Amino acid sequence: MKLYSTNNKDLSVSFKEAVFNSMPQDKGLYMPVEIPQLDADFIQNIEQYSLPEIAFKVASTLLKDEIPTGDLKAIIDDAINFDAPAVKLDDKTFVLELFHGPSLAFKDFGARFMSRVMAYFLKDGEQLLDVLVATSGDTGGAVALGFLGVPNTRVTILYPEGKVSPIQELQLTTNGQNIRAIEVKGTFDDCQALVKQAFADDELNAKYRLTSANSINISRLIPQTFYYFNTYAQLKKQGLSEVIFSVPSGNFGNIGAGLLAYKLGLPVKQFIAATNINDTVPRFLETGVYETKPSTQTYSNAMDVGAPSNWVRIMDLFKNDVEALKNVVTSYRFNDDETLAGINEIDAKFNYVACPHTAIAYLAIEKFRKENPEDESAAVFLSTAHACKFPDIFPVEIAAKIEIPEQVRALESKPQHADQLGVDFGGFKNYLLNKA
Repeated sequence: MKLYSTNNKDLSVSFKEAVFNSMPQDKGLYMPVEIPQLDADFIQNIEQYSLPEIAFKVASTLLKDEIPTGDLKAIIDDAINFDAPAVKLDDKTFVLELFHGPSLAFKDFGARFMSRVMAYFLKDGEQLLDVLVATSGDTGGAVALGFLGVPNTRVTILYPEGKVSPIQELQLTTNGQNIRAIEVKGTFDDCQALVKQAFADDELNAKYRLTSANSINISRLIPQTFYYFNTYAQLKKQGLSEVIFSVPSGNFGNIGAGLLAYKLGLPVKQFIAATNINDTVPRFLETGVYETKPSTQTYSNAMDVGAPSNWVRIMDLFKNDVEALKNVVTSYRFNDDETLAGINEIDAKFNYVACPHTAIAYLAIEKFRKENPEDESAAVFLSTAHACKFPDIFPVEIAAKIEIPEQVRALESKPQHADQLGVDFGGFKNYLLNKA
């Protein structure tokens, strides 16, 4: 597998190099030189395969000879060891539960696969690998658990002060060992900017072996394609072959993975990018003007992103042809009041408790159906996090229905530690250079 930079199509690096470098020095993002097509027989009979089998087929098709077959299978079997059920709410409506991994969020797919790939490529005696990650909520927890105790690695997680939920903060700050957390007096965009500046800094790169665990890393994106294929397999078992996916979208890595799956040959009729009021992409699709803005805090905090990094990848997948993109991708925005109404509606109609991100994806499905009443496709909205992470958002009667997983209760007795920094890069650079 060879990859190029979205800023330089002539660049060619191996998968291993892209994993460890994370982001090219020209500040583009890595993309595959070739996106192969999965064979038609596999797609036609996909319902016969398990999630790990689907994952192995997709990964081996993309990666080719980068990792030997037996080693790749072992990585996948270890990393993807939990379910992703498409729960049927009615004959044509499904919620894809992606929160059954250890951190209770969809990002377990990417973080666990990435950590195991990096551990596989790391050799004894090599320089310590410093993993930098910015999080708006769930990424940090998934990365922390994915890398906890992995030899020869150190993870530094940046999160915005007061903008993650209490459970998310516990997942970031109670790990110890090779995981350290920094509370930044700013927004997620500020955290992300600090990480990107670090990768572009010559002095830091001379001293440390830096890589990212954010979705800018291609090894995060690849495993997220697995659950799109697996969902299609689950629907095919029920006789459904036309599907629409509604994806809660912040940094646009999740829907980017879905669109990569589409380019690999997954027959998806429509993707819906569902956002909160941080609506850079909906505005772009409406006006043709791509204009980022500072992020605004909402109930759906993992989507509070004003400058989504992965949008450049999505445009690259469609060769910057906006009209071709709009044939496949629709986007809607919803505010906090609408999000709460969506939570209540899902509970009333289906007796199902949805986190705020999930509720936004559901609302997008409903809006799409109103605008396209003739469309009879099955609709799948992605549930990206367990509802227990957002206890203060739910009405009392809905909150009472939430079952608290045991791993969450265990966090409450652990000591917390986080360093505090401002948004200036000088302070973060000094921290990295001098903090043991």
